[in-house]
Amino acid sequence: MDSRWLGGKTHFIRIMSDQNAQRVVVASQHYPPDKSGNASRVSDTCSRLAAEGWEVTVLAPPPAFPHGQFDRSWDRKTTDTRDGVTVHRLWAWQPTLEDPGFISRMAYYLLFPIHAFLWLLFNYRTYDAVITSSPPIFTGMAALPFGLLSRKSWIVDVRDLWIDASVGLGFIEEGGVLERISRAYERVVLRTADRVTVTTMILGERLESQYGIDDRKIVHLPNGVETAEFRPTDGESESTIVYAGNVGHAQDLEACIKALSEMDSDTATLRIVGDGDIRNDLEELVSEEGLDDRVEFTGLVPREEIPGILDNAAIGVAPLKSDDVLEYAVPTKAYEYMAFRLPVVATGIGEIEVLIDESEGGVFVENDPQRLAEALDTLLADPERREQLGRNGREHVVERYDRGVIAARLSAVLDEVVVS
Repeated sequence: MDSRWLGGKTHFIRIMSDQNAQRVVVASQHYPPDKSGNASRVSDTCSRLAAEGWEVTVLAPPPAFPHGQFDRSWDRKTTDTRDGVTVHRLWAWQPTLEDPGFISRMAYYLLFPIHAFLWLLFNYRTYDAVITSSPPIFTGMAALPFGLLSRKSWIVDVRDLWIDASVGLGFIEEGGVLERISRAYERVVLRTADRVTVTTMILGERLESQYGIDDRKIVHLPNGVETAEFRPTDGESESTIVYAGNVGHAQDLEACIKALSEMDSDTATLRIVGDGDIRNDLEELVSEEGLDDRVEFTGLVPREEIPGILDNAAIGVAPLKSDDVLEYAVPTKAYEYMAFRLPVVATGIGEIEVLIDESEGGVFVENDPQRLAEALDTLLADPERREQLGRNGREHVVERYDRGVIAARLSAVLDEVVVS
């Protein structure tokens, strides 16, 4: 068995030996009440690590994502404790526009890691390990100097190919100065870190080939779900299709909206739960398609309301764009749908298709409104098949993607790097 997949046995022995709890600090651009898959992922992981016996401190900026949804804070630092985790909010620029300009985005991305670095400069000696969560890639700036100049243990958590996505989506020029500088910086960060955790196998392979990382440093720690919290009752709707997540450029929600116009069912509704850069564009599309009575935009909702929303849906959609730069991606929402026994209708390429095939928890279709419409009509007309796909998906995520299991793996990795 690959040792990178082992759980928390080593850490359990350390706790039982009555040693003092070791301390880890986590720097993340998003943390609740930010509304993003990574905010919940980091929060759940940190609380699980605390339950495993670690003393966990989180560094995060004031809540600002999705942009324009939070009041701006000017406090230099605020501190609170939740679920056994100490959270320091360090001031950084907070965009107030839904789709911020380049300068505002960069201020948001850069000022937080600079502030986190200054905090660590005065406090890093009191910690046994540092974890920086990416994207954005700039969070690594907080720990890079210590990784280069000291023996402090450092784990870089990488969830996507942020530079590749930025180039592919047209945010930065391919081959331009900004891309070259970003890749040089990323190469130093990844080679300096003691371990690089990745959410999918393809992501690890891409990082290894692009940046020449030793594959022994790469650890697979997938996204996941709190299966005890995300569990179904009997609240299914016969006609509600749900999307819950970021309403951004990587999601092919346009195809989902157009699919409603192509469906045989005239009672099916699409509920888009979340917010993001392209919501206004999608709302205009809904009006153009004459679907105002069949598409609902809820905007941001409290995280504790998400389980009830999923429990009252018939199908969950995970519509990634079919783009090579997104082949490594598996949205957190896919695991959440499966936890609720929702059959998943997914688009895209790469890892998302692998998840659907391995779990047998949904159907994978091309990024085409007509194909989506056919898949949705077929599932809505066949409750028995929906039930079977839902059972398959639930079993799959409980076994492999429960966040308790994943946190135990991370605890073992931390034990390994701290001891070494």
